[in-house]
Amino acid sequence: MSVYTPVSESELADWLRNYSVGELKSCEPIKSGIENTNYFVTTTQGRYVLTLFERLPAEELPFYLDLMAHLARHGIPCPAPIANLSDHYLGSLNGKPAALVTRLPGKSIEAPGPKHCEELGALLARMHLAGRSYSSYLENPRGPKWWRFAAKEVMTFLDSSQQHLLQKELEFQAEQRFPDLPRGPVHADLFRDNTLFDGGRICGVIDFYFAGVDRLLYDVAVCANDWCLEETSALERTRTRALLAGYHALRPFTALEAKAWPALLRAAALRFWLSRLHDFHLPRPGMLVHAHDPEHFRRILESRIAAAPPWMA
Repeated sequence: MSVYTPVSESELADWLRNYSVGELKSCEPIKSGIENTNYFVTTTQGRYVLTLFERLPAEELPFYLDLMAHLARHGIPCPAPIANLSDHYLGSLNGKPAALVTRLPGKSIEAPGPKHCEELGALLARMHLAGRSYSSYLENPRGPKWWRFAAKEVMTFLDSSQQHLLQKELEFQAEQRFPDLPRGPVHADLFRDNTLFDGGRICGVIDFYFAGVDRLLYDVAVCANDWCLEETSALERTRTRALLAGYHALRPFTALEAKAWPALLRAAALRFWLSRLHDFHLPRPGMLVHAHDPEHFRRILESRIAAAPPWMA
């Protein structure tokens, strides 16, 4: 659990007077996440999620909140930001930028099957299609520029074989331009724990605070590397093809995307290996901090390098 900025019930009750959401009934720290402080908030009028942004630049926050509002208006089951009495989504609480969004029903699943993956692919395609009319722009904040920065920060913590793997992959990715791939707003972190199901259907997609504009196929690759894994870190063929087929039925892949698939799977693995290395070796001070194991994504990256990944049948 990660709580960097504590919020008391009295502090939250005072802050909520800036909103038309009723009186505070309870607040509970959320037992997940490593980037922001999050609380479940229940009032006399509904259930919400409070997020205090710990290190995201203030100038980037409107992109995320406005994107969520845009997608919610277009029928995507994502949290809808709540405007305060001054008609702003973004406020300030205990010295940190803060936002209140609707809390969605459902639960994440630990062991998705092909039907779950197909459902995810369709939802992701719908989200990308809805994002085409979103006019704001923010380059993926965890893209290649950040990879190079993070690699310099963590390199001294790695052994020689890990350093070699990281350096060679950065060199490989620097050669993978793919300028003609379809681009648009991507979630960029749509792991199983950020997707809520109810009765086999997705009823919620949460945590858009790594979103940005990137190649749409990159978003699919991030999902595949989490949803379609075998114990060996390889991609399981049936689930991968179900994910791709669910997506392709709504936004057909191009021939260039099929060609770029192996490289973008490696890019997605590199990004999360680096972020986990950074959080593990250079943690921020906080009340309660949960860091994921970096080795998980090192093994995934090595697997993507070693074997051709499955594509559509």
